[in-house]
Order: sequence, then structure tokens, then C-alpha cells
Amino acid sequence: MAYTSGIRFPCMPSLYKSAQPGFNGDRRISSLSLFSKKDSFSRKISAGKSSYDHDTSHFKVAASGKVLVPGSQNDGSSSLTDQLETPEMVSEDSEVLLDAESLQMEDDERIEIDEQDHVSSSVASGDENAQSEEPSVPLQGKVSTKKSEAKTEVKPRSVPPPGTGQKIYEIDPTLARYREHLDYRYGQYKRLREEIDKCEGGLEVFSRGYEKLGFIRSDTGITYREWAPGAKSASLIGDFNNWNPNADIMTQNEFGVWEIFLPNNADGSPPVPHGSRVKIRMDTPSGIKDSIPAWIKFSVQAPGEIPYNGIYYDPPEEEKHVFQHPQPKRPKSLRIYEAHVGMSSTKPVINTYANFRDEVLPRIKRLGYNAVQLMAIQEHSYYASFGYHVTNFFAPSSRCGTPDDLKSLIDRAHELGLLVLMDIVHSHASNNVLDGLNMFDGTDSHYFHSGSRGYHWMWDSRLFNYGSWEVLRFLLSNARWWLDEYKFDGFRFDGVTSMMYTHHGLQVAFTGNYNEYFGFATDVDAVVYLLLVNDLIHGLFPEAVTVGEDVSGMPTFCIPVQDGGVGFDYRLHMAVADKWIELLKKRDEDWKMGDVIHTLTNRRWREKCVVYAESHDQALVGDKTIAFWLMDKDMYDFMALDRPSTPLVDRGIALHKMIRLITMGLGGEGYLNFMGNEFGHPEWIDFPRGDQRLPDGRVIPGNNNSYDKCRRRFDLGDADYLRYHGMQEFDQAMQHLDEKYGFMTSEHQYISRKDEGDRMIVFERGNLVFVFNFHWSNSYFDYRVGCMKPGKYKIVLDSDDSLFGGFNRLDHTAEYFSSEGWYDNRPRSFLIYAPSRTAVVYALVEDELEPVES
Repeated sequence: MAYTSGIRFPCMPSLYKSAQPGFNGDRRISSLSLFSKKDSFSRKISAGKSSYDHDTSHFKVAASGKVLVPGSQNDGSSSLTDQLETPEMVSEDSEVLLDAESLQMEDDERIEIDEQDHVSSSVASGDENAQSEEPSVPLQGKVSTKKSEAKTEVKPRSVPPPGTGQKIYEIDPTLARYREHLDYRYGQYKRLREEIDKCEGGLEVFSRGYEKLGFIRSDTGITYREWAPGAKSASLIGDFNNWNPNADIMTQNEFGVWEIFLPNNADGSPPVPHGSRVKIRMDTPSGIKDSIPAWIKFSVQAPGEIPYNGIYYDPPEEEKHVFQHPQPKRPKSLRIYEAHVGMSSTKPVINTYANFRDEVLPRIKRLGYNAVQLMAIQEHSYYASFGYHVTNFFAPSSRCGTPDDLKSLIDRAHELGLLVLMDIVHSHASNNVLDGLNMFDGTDSHYFHSGSRGYHWMWDSRLFNYGSWEVLRFLLSNARWWLDEYKFDGFRFDGVTSMMYTHHGLQVAFTGNYNEYFGFATDVDAVVYLLLVNDLIHGLFPEAVTVGEDVSGMPTFCIPVQDGGVGFDYRLHMAVADKWIELLKKRDEDWKMGDVIHTLTNRRWREKCVVYAESHDQALVGDKTIAFWLMDKDMYDFMALDRPSTPLVDRGIALHKMIRLITMGLGGEGYLNFMGNEFGHPEWIDFPRGDQRLPDGRVIPGNNNSYDKCRRRFDLGDADYLRYHGMQEFDQAMQHLDEKYGFMTSEHQYISRKDEGDRMIVFERGNLVFVFNFHWSNSYFDYRVGCMKPGKYKIVLDSDDSLFGGFNRLDHTAEYFSSEGWYDNRPRSFLIYAPSRTAVVYALVEDELEPVES
């Protein structure tokens, strides 16, 4: 998602007393049973910071057995120096808690949570005398007996208990000055973990809300439940009952949850057929309203209609996709191909999951990437939002196919050894009232903050209330749903900066001063949610990867939760792409080598980054890709090999390759590329849109709803008679170079030269020596470069190779022998020829690896 000045934006600290009343009108009390009446916590201002209201912190056990709860300047320690050593992150071993299922096995009289739980029953408090209430409606978490049997064979999963949260002070001693804030933050997280353990049976059970809410199929029928405390009445309507609001009226429990049980038909068939359209009709404070169920698993827009309809999705067993291939292990070096399924066709159409599976996935594998990051998966009614204005959080976008089609895509990716990451949006939600969560129960404070705090003025979207118990259940369950049901291998969390600060990062220039991160502008509730979701993901899915999109540089962002960090595996290094755009607005004669190096290496020690030269943001209308900045309209007329090139094209192709390689070589421990950018895609992205009329009468012209710019011309990169092909071949060679040598994750990194006069940059990463000559005209003979290890070096990647659209000025059979003696602060050196505007990588021959040519 795009940010002003290249950044994304988040929210403010919880230093207020909650203004959100409980369903019973009491602002002081909230309930934490299986469903809370409203917010989980009340806040009060004390000693300048928010804290729990201890007057409402005691528990009681109802007769039914339910658990009820009344309700500084940056001193440089955070940046890499030019000489960077990157040791592996170390985390303390932690004891593993038993999950709710194993606890329940100790009591034979307790019902099994997956088969016979009731919405108003929570996990027993541990009191041996407490009896579980007999459920009025049987509930099965799994549709088929076959699946239930398979589930029992799986080793129970659980989330390890919280750690001490103190290791962050060893990693970064500067943080000690902010111990009060950080310890408070971690204390809130631990308190939440404790209350979830007591009231819900643990985080593992709490995160399976999709087994209690929405449509739940059992042997005897279908139960539908919805949390909507603001509604006065509710009924389930749809094709199955001819949309009769009086046919299936729901009842509400004390926690604001509406419920109805529909028994099977006389012939044993389900009361709601697969594929039926369904909605919930509610009488709300805002009037009568038909809404798509919040936990719906599929949603479709019928041809010619504007609103979406929820779809009851429960195909026959023979139509369900059964995963055949195991999920790949997390690679040490992460190379991500960012992709949008809908716009992945060469034709001006919305592409399908099936076509992406068959046509695009093999391309990604061939290019050398080991992960694909899928955008716009969660259903969004507005296609041009790029998937960032989500309306149905548990439903995959129906534009591209069915849920089982998406599962087939992911299964095929796993067969190819590719991780599949999902671009997940938990930072905000669409303000669409008809199709989404906004005003779901007729109040603006249902899932979101009320008033201005719940509205993002730049994104025109709603902001979640991360201090609400049921919002936590919804979002944590959502993250788990995609990992459990669809076998995603992790997430790229969108807009995390917007979540972590009350100002959302809007019009804020982060300077690195720690006061910017640990003060009143921090939204502690949101940060604690991020700790919880990372805790959940890494606890239940140890191989899963989490990447956070944060432009602020929040310290501890990529340190494990048990050590006191936020818990992400990687930060998306957004500043690098912004720097390239800044430089591309100047002549390359005016670039400063030190400026390039500083931006690429300015990241926190022991916190891994995914770096990119450009992502989807730079490809949108209103911005320019690197290739477009460099070559502009010449890309349309002078990219064919059978006609002469131009100085602009020669310069553009040379710098395009150099920019991408130095970004990958020096900028992080992972690399990301948006589809098509690998070969310098000549067109921007413009989603189909009509004219837009503003309230003041002005009209913003559309593009006649054209799909012409909402596709990817892969055929241009594949055409060996076009210069795009050479750029694609070079990107492929970069990926295979890292696959063979693992330079991105090497602990050894040393920048030995950044010469402003010669325009030379030389650095080591692993056993590779990277040499960049950014000079526009000067080539250097017998140029000495430093190295660490003695021996014979050879060229393993050369941007000037004719295969890559270069001028073939280097002899790849040449051997380069090191000589003893200190040079550029290195113990040895060797002599090379460095042509102008080229990047060359040399490897120690002892590695016995073949040069990367294609």
C-alpha cells in the first residue's frame, strides 16, 4: 500500500479511559467469557500512562461452569556500520504449555472442544467441581469424519508461555532508558496471555474462533453465530429460505452473540445448500440492515450487481482440494516474488488462480525465487484498492476462482518448493457498509474505534480497536485460518507503521530518535496485538515467516517476543526504494556513493530486513518504476535488438541492473521484486475505473474501465529479440547467484571502498567480492580491490555480459590471483578491469561453483 513520501502510516497510545460502553451500558465492566459483551478492558490514566483497571480484574465461575470476568538521540547503536557482521539471532528455550485439548483429556466428563462446545461455554477454569454445561446445539469443528480422524493423529500444538522480555536490553543497551515503557508493553502482553489462558483455555483455542462463529456444520445441521451486540434483533436470510426475514429468527445471548441452529432436511441433506447466498438481517441503531456474515468464507458479486453476497461454501468431499505436497522448510535466504493473481495475465483480463498456478508459478521457480507473496487475497469489493480495503477477511477473492482453486495454487507452489506468503491486512478495513465490517451491527464502535480515532483520513478506511477482546479473537483467528486452512507459509503484514502509532506515520519524518518510538504517540494496544499474533504464528507454525511493513524503524521489531521484541522475522526495508526514486530524479553524475551505502546498510543489528529496489508501490499510476525513470518513452521505440539503441536506453539498462544487484547484495537478508519489474516492465498499473464525481462537482476521469494497464506483459521479458529479455536474464542470474553462494545471509559483510571520485563501490559478502563502477564514462584498468581470503578469484556474475544486454567487455576465462599486503583495510587484494557502469561479482575458486550465466 502506498504511503506519502514512500511511507505507510499507523495510530496513538492507549492513554485514555475507554469510551466504548459495554452492551449493558456500563462503561466500567466488560466480560471475558467465550464472547465478551464489548471491550475486554477498561483503561484509566495513571502516572502518565494507561493501565488495566484493577477494580475489574477478578474472576468468578458461573453455575454453568463458565468463566466470567467483570469486566534520545540515535547514538548509532541501531544502525549498521560499513563493516557489518550479522550473527544469527539467539532465543532462549521456553517451556511449552499444554494446550486446551490435552488439558481436557484429563477430565473424561468434559466435552471435546472440537465436537460438542457451545457458544456460551468457555474452557473450564480448572476447578474440578465445575461442570461443563450441556450444549443445546451439538457443534462439530470438522465437516467429515475422515478429517476428524486425521486431526487426532496430529500432535497437539500449543503456544509457548511468555519469556522474561528482558533480552532486548542486552541486544540494545540504549533501550534501558525506555525500560518503563517497554516493560509496561510486555506486561500488557503477558497479562493478556494470562487472561486468555484463564478464560479461553489458551491462545491455541482462542485463535480457533472460526470453529465457533460463522457457519458451523455438524452431523445434525448447521449452526450460525454472529457477534453483534449493537443489534436489536437478527435473522438469517438467503436463497435457502427465499430471503424471508421471519423464517429463521436468531436469539441473542448475554455476550451479544446471535445464534440459530438449522436442522438437516428430512433426507439428511444440509439445510443450507452449498453455494447458497446468505446474509444476516439486523434491526440496528442505524436501521434495518442486511450484512454479509463477518466470518463468511466466500463472497461473490453477481454479474450486473453492485453489492456482494455471502456464499455458504461447503462443497462435496470429492470437489474439495486435498493437499498432496508438504510445505517447504523456511529457506535461510528469502527471495520473494511479489504477485497479484488478478493482474498476472498477459491479456487484459482478471486472471484466475488456476492460470496463475499453471503459467506463473513455473516462471517464478525458473527465475530463482523461493517464495511468492500473493497480494489481494482477502476479499475486497473495490478491485482498484489493490486488495488493501478488505471487506471479507476470511474469504479469498472470488474474482480469481473458488477457495479450492486457491488451495490448488498453493499446493502446486509447494510442489515446486516455493513458499507462499500472504499479504495480510490487519491494519485497517474497508469503510464499505454494505459488504464489510463497517457499521456491521449499526454502531461505528463494533470492530473499530469510534469517532475520528477509528477513521484513517488518508486511506478512507476504518481502524480496528485492538483493545477489544472480540477484535483480538477475530484477527488472531483470521491469521490462523489462512495458515491452517490454506497452508500459507507466512505473511507480509501490511501497514504496520499505521498500527503502531496514533499518528499513523502520517506527515511524520522518523529521525531515529528513540523518543519517537516509546512515547505517547505509540498505540500500545496495537503493538501488543502484534506481539500476540507473532507469538501465535511462531508458536503453532514454527516454519512460518512473518514480514512487517514498517517505515519507522521501530526498535525491537524483529526480535523474538519472548525476548521483549515485537516478534517479526523480517522488516520490509522501505527506505531503500524511496532513496532510489530520490536519486533517479538527479543525474547519476550527482549521486553520492556514501549516500547509497548509508541507505542500504542503515538497519538494526540482529534485526533482519527484506530489501527491494521497487515493489508494487512504484509501479502504480502516479509513480514510476525504475526502468521508466531511466528510459521513459524510449522503452516503446528502442528495445528491439534489430534497431539501434539510444544513449538513454544504454544508460537505463546498465543502471537498472546495477541498482538491483547492489540493493540485493548490500541491503538486507531477504529480497523482494514485484512481478514484471525484473525485466523493466514498460507499463504502469492502472486498475479499471470509471469517472469519479467529487462532492464539489468536480469529475476525476477514469479509464473507461479498461484492463489494458492491469496486466503483466511477460511476453516482453521472454522475447529474446527485445532488450527486456537481457534484463530478465540478469535478474534470474542474481537469484541463482544467491542460491549458490548464500551471500545475503552470510555473516561476513565488509565495505572496503566507496570512492566518490572514481565512483567505485567495493564490498565483500561471504566469499564474494562485489565491484560496482558507477562512473558514466571512465573505465579502469589494473584497478586494485581489497579482499579477505587468499587464492584465485573468478567472475561469477557480470552485468556487462552480452546475455544481459551489456557490451561484453570482460573476459570470463580470466583468473585473478590475490597478493599479500594491506589495501583498503583488507589483508590482500587483486587487480581487475572495471568497465564504466558495470557490476561484477568475483568468487573464490575454492568454492568450486560454476559461474552464474543464466
